[in-house]
Amino acid sequence: MLNLSVLVALPGVLPLLDGSQVDSTPAAEDVKAGWTALLLFALLILAVVFLAFSLSKQLRKAQAARDAGVYGDPPAAADEDAPGADRG
Repeated sequence: MLNLSVLVALPGVLPLLDGSQVDSTPAAEDVKAGWTALLLFALLILAVVFLAFSLSKQLRKAQAARDAGVYGDPPAAADEDAPGADRG
């Protein structure tokens, strides 16, 4: 009984056994970067910037809610360690 991994790898190995269909490495002048790759790279950069701003906004909202006591913590104004608290 043949192992399933052998059957999966067999179509990729058979052309290599012949030797006539082996792809050679293209020459340096045949390979060039295109505008599509540059556009895709720029869009990925914009997506990361957008996500960073969105994360920053969500973290500010979460901190404001925590300071207001939404999550069950005492409000920040009632904390004795708060910077503006009177320690009299």
